[in-house]
Amino acid sequence: MRPAWRSVCLWAWLAICSLSHAQTTSPQVRIAWMGDVMLADGPGRVIARGGDPFKPFASRLAQADVRIANLECVVASGGKALDKPWTFRAHPRVLPLLKRHVDLVSIANNHSGDFGKAAFAEMLTRLQRAHLPYVGGGLNLREAHRAVIIERKGVKIAVLAYDEFFPRLFEAGDQLPGVAWSEDEQVAHDIRQARTQADIVIPFMHWGQEHEPRANDRQRQLARLMIDAGADAVVGAHPHVVQDTEVYRGKPIIYSLGNFVFDGFSAPENNTGWLLWMDVGRDGVRAWHVEEAHMDKHGVPHPVRRAPF
Repeated sequence: MRPAWRSVCLWAWLAICSLSHAQTTSPQVRIAWMGDVMLADGPGRVIARGGDPFKPFASRLAQADVRIANLECVVASGGKALDKPWTFRAHPRVLPLLKRHVDLVSIANNHSGDFGKAAFAEMLTRLQRAHLPYVGGGLNLREAHRAVIIERKGVKIAVLAYDEFFPRLFEAGDQLPGVAWSEDEQVAHDIRQARTQADIVIPFMHWGQEHEPRANDRQRQLARLMIDAGADAVVGAHPHVVQDTEVYRGKPIIYSLGNFVFDGFSAPENNTGWLLWMDVGRDGVRAWHVEEAHMDKHGVPHPVRRAPF
């Protein structure tokens, strides 16, 4: 081997070793993602009796640096139920328990507005008083689309959240409270903005067709658009079943985590959800895996087996 090539090869080998060392020694943050968490009805009755629907997973969730869930209900004492098939309103007593197990809730879903704008605004106030951050909703359009930045171990993680499932009347307006509705250009803009503020950007989506085990074409198109715009991963919920996963441009897409705390379903697939574990660093998502959860008749999730760590 010529001396010049020897130097190039040595430089390349040292660069690879340095990168590998940097990835293993630089800060790493573990995120636990939960799908639909509904704290009215069965789970709400468990809490009213002094129980904790998260208890079977409490020790597992305590191992995460950040815990994120989709809050699939409005938490309020006021408001009037809208004329729709299912409406979910949880008693404010659930908030201290929710804060114990969750660090950030997405409110970008098709049940946040079940009891009207006033109840939605009440929920925002209660979440603020409980010091429980929320994403995907706000008192106006700008606030609803604002990324929440969580910093752990010096790593800044930006989370965005959007709803794609009707009714669209839950959408925030310029001066009206509501959720962040998913519009392609706006979503791409939000992601690019978040990239200037954080090391990692992950949208949490409420999308897809209920009870379908595979993502549809719209989900796939939007997921790719978000990654092309700069997202490091995409996580989804809403179909009430888990869906397929894929990797696009080296970035993971988990289309649906299914239910996590939810009752009222009889089919096994509706009572099976995923707890998603994701390890991230400043260089992106380093590893991820899912842990299966089975819900009992009260909507309480139970681990199937201990996930490897």
